[in-house]
Amino acid sequence: MMKRVASLALLAGAVVMSYAASAAPNWDGPGKARPMFGVIKNTGPLNYEKGKTPPPGATLSQWTGGFTDLTGHSITYKMAGADPASSNTDTHIKTVLIPVIMVYGASNGNQTFNPMLKHTAGLKKLSVIKATSQSPIFVPGADFTSGAIDCGTAQYVDAFQRCNFWGHVSTNVGYHTVLDLTTIKGVKPITINVTSAQGKVINNPFGSGVVGTMSINSFDALLHAYLTSHATKITPDIFPLFISYDIYLTSGGCCIGGYHSAGGAQTYGYSTFVDSQGAFSEDISAISHEVAEWMDDPFTNNHVNCQDNSILEVGDPLEGLANYGTFTVAMNGITWHPQEMAMMPYFGAPTSTSSNGWTSMHNSITNVCPGQ
Repeated sequence: MMKRVASLALLAGAVVMSYAASAAPNWDGPGKARPMFGVIKNTGPLNYEKGKTPPPGATLSQWTGGFTDLTGHSITYKMAGADPASSNTDTHIKTVLIPVIMVYGASNGNQTFNPMLKHTAGLKKLSVIKATSQSPIFVPGADFTSGAIDCGTAQYVDAFQRCNFWGHVSTNVGYHTVLDLTTIKGVKPITINVTSAQGKVINNPFGSGVVGTMSINSFDALLHAYLTSHATKITPDIFPLFISYDIYLTSGGCCIGGYHSAGGAQTYGYSTFVDSQGAFSEDISAISHEVAEWMDDPFTNNHVNCQDNSILEVGDPLEGLANYGTFTVAMNGITWHPQEMAMMPYFGAPTSTSSNGWTSMHNSITNVCPGQ
């Protein structure tokens, strides 16, 4: 049975949070720790410095689709990539991984969390950034299935999207949306010195070891400023993905594993990589969640008529399941934990859209969303 996932609108509507409603352990602050993800609404065009604007024509590869939902409402959406109904080839989107180094001083933990340093917990002594680059998020080295349907040997989110639109992909078998890791000269890691008012180091409420915390609004303001200062290098046709190590963001309580947003035409995502086994956001689980939600709602404005999702968030409906909705994939000597995703029929689209007509990739949920 699916555990109900609730949605909260917090911070004057700036951040939409989803969280698993199941019981969670206490954390050493107000409220209780709960596994959460966020969406920060499109803030409009970035405030570029004078003379620093994106080159003309630099836009994200995107397509527009729609369906009539079960309540009779017409739903339209924009997604990253190309239309699976008409494309039978690869669409490549440049992606840059941006490490986020979090520094806590003597007053709030005296610790640094650096995703560029080598770690040992299940990563074969790779850094978090290096491990992520060798994971199923970016390496098409695993075969992904949906029941008896083979959705392809592909990057995980690409395979999910193929399952998601199998009604077309079963004919257009060459359809792929590929994230191409790229290095951009002058794009360096961002270091954040967290003040005691913004966050602190706490025991991981979902696993072993310690994690750092920080207010999501303070954190996003710094990412927004970073994108503004790199506007001539990180352009809207590029997907910047910020990655931290053992960090949970907060919004009145802990713990947020990731979010995605856009500043006008520039989309971006953030996820943490937690190395405590079995914990919330373990290895690529939060990353897969946010990359899939970015792909299916890059501008955070694909509205649907669901009581648990006001926008088309494909990861949220499964994060409340056992193991936070993850499953295992063995690749490159590491056991990875991507999260399963909801497919279009969950939001009221025709069952002919997805693989098997299912509402999630592995049939872990079988109902449509509340309100459909």
